[in-house]
Amino acid sequence: MSENHPAIERLFTQTLARNPGEAEFHQAVREVFDSLDRVLQKHPEYAEASILERICEPERQLIFRVPWTDDRGRVQINRGFRVQFNSALGPYKGGLRFHPSVLLGTVKFLGFEQIFKNALTGLPIGGGKGGSDFDPKGRSDAEVMRFCQSFMTEAYRHIGEYTDVPAGDIGVGRREIGYLFGQYKRLTNRYESGVLTGKGITWGGSLVRTEATGYGVVFFTQHLLATRGRSFDGARVLVSGSGNVAIYAIEQVQAQGGIVIGASDSSGSIHDPDGIDLDLLREIKEIRRGRIEEYVAARGGRAEFRADASVWSIADDHAVDVALPCATQNELDADAAAALVRAGVAAVAEGANMPTTPGGIRAFREAGVLFGPGKAANAGGVATSALEMQQNASRDSWSFEYTEERLAGIMRDIHERCAETADEYGAPGDYVVGANIAGFTRVADAMLALGVI
Repeated sequence: MSENHPAIERLFTQTLARNPGEAEFHQAVREVFDSLDRVLQKHPEYAEASILERICEPERQLIFRVPWTDDRGRVQINRGFRVQFNSALGPYKGGLRFHPSVLLGTVKFLGFEQIFKNALTGLPIGGGKGGSDFDPKGRSDAEVMRFCQSFMTEAYRHIGEYTDVPAGDIGVGRREIGYLFGQYKRLTNRYESGVLTGKGITWGGSLVRTEATGYGVVFFTQHLLATRGRSFDGARVLVSGSGNVAIYAIEQVQAQGGIVIGASDSSGSIHDPDGIDLDLLREIKEIRRGRIEEYVAARGGRAEFRADASVWSIADDHAVDVALPCATQNELDADAAAALVRAGVAAVAEGANMPTTPGGIRAFREAGVLFGPGKAANAGGVATSALEMQQNASRDSWSFEYTEERLAGIMRDIHERCAETADEYGAPGDYVVGANIAGFTRVADAMLALGVI
């Protein structure tokens, strides 16, 4: 963290004290603050108007009980959250995460990141996030429906197409969005398509939304590589995870001529030196809902399963050109980063939210590795959600090709915005600095214009 501007040091200490025990939120705040000393020197009006203090405090934090009945007739209780962080640029926008690990601090870290990610898209959307400690894994469709209906029975009071527009995240796919939207429609007596994004294509959804985050991180990385005269053609790529983001990142890497040699899930990782068979991986993960180790038995050949091992362990004994962490926060630490550097990695771009630890980022910076932070590299999902909102507002539906073209253009613009901002503030090639400052200044200027609210 910068020691040059007293406002930053003072506010970070205050943030720690006001938000005890929320380590992920602290990490996200510090990562942004580390870039802002040079901004406050150039724009003292931000400090004078207490922009940093205001941007670190959510406009609204909602915590509520979610009672529902399981298939045995037993009442279950979960906790629901919605953190509406900042609406200076537009209605709050950000996903819902259903996972046992979800706590208020988790949602706050995700919501804080969302402010700047959404700002980088250039679209009129603010930042928010939500979720629950409910685990949809192993639950029947009927149980998931009853939970979603109970969750929306409370949440509907606080959302709307001009107020707050949730979407999916971990544990919340098209099934969950359908149940949530159905209950919202039932409670409000309005077919308000723009209140949720990630909907089914036949009832207000957008083509490319499913693919958007995975495609977007590859589009962003494509521009990173181009700054050094490189491309995905023939590149050896590691992708962590095997969920929605990872699957479509693999698809787009392969479309650009890259060879994905590793993927993972919570049970371990697979190494396939001949390149991942995407159709097989999809069948296992999306149709069978199986574990990734099943891939090896079905694939045969040189494929191997590494139980309880990170996908980054493949870098210990194999060359890697590009790494795309697409699983979860803090999955790529300093040791894994060092292994990737030794393996010759040229570019790393975050498909997940904050998957690289501060030590990992430092290792990449010191080695001169191109690094795309999540708030820039994985903004494709929320960008396409905003495009879905545009289609809903105009009662329109765009083709896959047109929407993909819009997504590619947005990711190109985000890359250029980050690169140009890093240059402007004396940190050429540092996309962390560029993303943080470009996102922050856009929100800060809007907050100044709107007054103290």
